[in-house]
Amino acid sequence: MTEGLDTSASIEEASARAEKLRDELRYHAHRYYSLDAPEISDAAYDALIRELEAIEARWPELITPDSPTQRIGAVPSGQFAPVRHAQRMYSLDNAMDLGELDAWLERVEREVAGRNCAFVCELKIDGSSLALTYEDRMLVRAATRGDGTTGEDVTANVRTVKSVPLKLLVGGVARAQETLFGDESPWRVEVRGEVYMPKVSFERLNAEQEAAGLPLFANPRNAAAGAVRQKDPAITASRDLSTFMYQVVEPRALGLESQSAALQWLRDAGFRVNPDIKACALGADVHAFCEWALQARDTLPYEIDGVVVKVDSFALQDELGFTSKAPRWAIAFKFPPEEKTTVLREIRVQVGRTGALTPVAEFDPVSVAGSTIARATLHNEDEIRRKDLRIGDTIIVRKAGDVIPEVVGPVTRLRDGSETEWSMPMTCPSCESEVWREEGEVVPRCTNAGCPAQRLERLGHWAGRGALDIDGMGSEIITRLVEQGLLHDVADYYLLTRDTLASLDLGRTKKDGTPVLLGETMAAKLMASIEASKTRPLAKLVFGLGIRHVGATVAEALTAAYSSLDALMAATVEDLAAVEGVGPVIAGSVHAFAENAENVDIVHRLQTAGVRTAEERTAPEQPQTLAGTTWVLTGALEHYTRDEAGMALKALGAKVAGSVSKKTSYVVAGAEAGSKLERALELGVPVLDEAALQAVIDSGNLPA
Repeated sequence: MTEGLDTSASIEEASARAEKLRDELRYHAHRYYSLDAPEISDAAYDALIRELEAIEARWPELITPDSPTQRIGAVPSGQFAPVRHAQRMYSLDNAMDLGELDAWLERVEREVAGRNCAFVCELKIDGSSLALTYEDRMLVRAATRGDGTTGEDVTANVRTVKSVPLKLLVGGVARAQETLFGDESPWRVEVRGEVYMPKVSFERLNAEQEAAGLPLFANPRNAAAGAVRQKDPAITASRDLSTFMYQVVEPRALGLESQSAALQWLRDAGFRVNPDIKACALGADVHAFCEWALQARDTLPYEIDGVVVKVDSFALQDELGFTSKAPRWAIAFKFPPEEKTTVLREIRVQVGRTGALTPVAEFDPVSVAGSTIARATLHNEDEIRRKDLRIGDTIIVRKAGDVIPEVVGPVTRLRDGSETEWSMPMTCPSCESEVWREEGEVVPRCTNAGCPAQRLERLGHWAGRGALDIDGMGSEIITRLVEQGLLHDVADYYLLTRDTLASLDLGRTKKDGTPVLLGETMAAKLMASIEASKTRPLAKLVFGLGIRHVGATVAEALTAAYSSLDALMAATVEDLAAVEGVGPVIAGSVHAFAENAENVDIVHRLQTAGVRTAEERTAPEQPQTLAGTTWVLTGALEHYTRDEAGMALKALGAKVAGSVSKKTSYVVAGAEAGSKLERALELGVPVLDEAALQAVIDSGNLPA
């Protein structure tokens, strides 16, 4: 029996009651999560949910994908499918101070030729961009921004975010929009905004991470982005995310003629829209709002890092248009980095995977840009000397880009003579071996290849997302595996067993004094991830090996030239140096790696374990009519980003380089081309405009 229905109710009666409950629950969820204006108590809302759950339990065939009971319903996914955006998700140009903002305002007003130009000011939420697509009012897809052209499908996770409507409102507050729904089959709309983590939720999450001995998140933005990309939607649901939506894609289809009208439509349709949005008729009003936002940022329940200023009229937006990177009708006024003072207590040395010794500042914990920090890299000894840092100094700290902790410098007037100068140790703090600083380099290195600290860093690098991506293999587990003699090098990952991992002692004890073990569930997940890592792309493997000077980009270049690890390791220095983007220094480093007997043994053991170390090359889809030519792109293009243009040229067989030389075949020069254009003219390299580039891409033929 359910509330509102008796035991004799028919399925037709149950269906009608369930639909009525869903409409009611959507309305109240919108009031609670989007408008912050609930009309009923939590207990009353819960009673409605329970009644709907009871109906759906008795008649499972009545469950609908948009039901409020189905927030978490998808099977956890191991990967996210790519989503190509119908319209590119542009980034914004930045104004770093009020002077740059004024220059933008003056340029806009000049280009609209004296016509009335109003602006809309929106707080720049420090979250992660999101695109939501609805068909016939139902949420069908949620995607991340990605590179602006292609994002990732995170629909299952975003369905758990309670401020995201699973079905758009039609009645009630959106009754005026009713005629816009259902006239077309299917009716489709895409909206965009930010998913973010409230400050209180971020603090709770980091407290839980710390209690579990796990790494802390740097800021709410990283935490939100990570939560959206969880492989299990239940984890996303536990992270207490929220949203602010601010854009309707193709608003004219809804009869909307301005940004302010689009924002109102979003509110009416059931989305959460930031309440602190200001319509501004004059530049002075924009100034005032930016100054208010700067003062209010610490009092808001979420992080912001600036103000987005947009031309309100869509007609004027169309006239102003876009550059290759950003709209000309909008700009982001960025707040200056938040700075705090604290006391430098110690400078400790961290040993990296290549033996590099890096000094790290340890200071009294201080809250900066949304999180508490107590450490920051000082890069090298020369940097410490340049900044004149001393242990005991009162120092100024901030987050570079609101992300990376940074020591700005000391407050020298507060010195009392007790401060002490610091110098780099002559021996490695991990293994006490000799430290060597090569001539011409600023970083000293530990000379012991078996250094324990280097081993931990190399093992962590291999398991990292940019390399072999062994999900869940964090520093705590790696450290315990090394301490217990189960992990010596990267090939040992593939000798681990489920039983070995399940019984791994994590070095902590329960309340009853028994040791905390990794356990069966986590062991199974790790073994699945280790197995999956065997088939990663060859470039990921080469990057994961940690060869000095070989980053992700160089690894891509090397594996484009060599389709197997055996071929790469057999290459001569001269052959390696001839690869585009490599050169003699990197070539020498790769060759030295290949000559080392221990490295050869690791590669052999990886192959024996079934790790894929070669790739089959498929024939290109397009004729390679540009093979043998080298292109350089410079300046801003109207219809392509430089990456997009480069990909189009590569698809036709061309090489795309970053600098102009005598070997360059063509230079494509867009707006505001600089030194590369000058170099091309100096060397007599043919220069093409965007129209000529387009003709080459369309025809596949070299320019006449």
